[in-house]
Amino acid sequence: MSIRKTATRTFRHSWLEDAQAVLTGTLFVAIGVALFKQAGLLTGGTVGIAFLIHYASGLPFGALFFAINLPFYWLAYRRMGLPFTLKTICAVSLMAVLAEVLPRWLQFAQLNIWFAAIAGGLLIGAGMLILFRHRASLGGLNVVVMLLQEKRGWRAGYVQAVLDGVILLSALAFVPAEKVGMSLLGMLAINAALAVNHRPGRYLAV
Repeated sequence: MSIRKTATRTFRHSWLEDAQAVLTGTLFVAIGVALFKQAGLLTGGTVGIAFLIHYASGLPFGALFFAINLPFYWLAYRRMGLPFTLKTICAVSLMAVLAEVLPRWLQFAQLNIWFAAIAGGLLIGAGMLILFRHRASLGGLNVVVMLLQEKRGWRAGYVQAVLDGVILLSALAFVPAEKVGMSLLGMLAINAALAVNHRPGRYLAV
């Protein structure tokens, strides 16, 4: 009985643990995005929307990602609370900066597109999982996904997959079909990581 009680107890993260998670999770996502970007791939969520506009217009990805997320902060505050919103703002801001500086720090002389899709997808999924488990996100559609999981019990990975599919189909207007196909592989890797590891009640910490 005592083992069961211990397993179902909810633990609260410290501010230092949250800060470490925001830094680590966002860095994982940023490295995954760097792999996608060099391979000419894209993904879903507000990251995918920023990729679409970046490929279509040539505008800086980091600035686009930051701007797209601005309208979602009010929803995050109203539905998820101030701590979640503040951590999300920190993660989005850090992601916008890393997206611009990582290409100067991390360059690939040769990058296989299959590796970029799978490894990049798993890194993004792992980073998002870390953020989710510390009640943070990369804003935008991640806020909607987390809200639906908390309020309706819908699995984050499945909801994200549907939304990402819509974005991916829209990319056919700007991205070659073969790159869109490889992007689908990367998005499957992201959502597989989330669907398997992020279920309601599995990780009992806030």
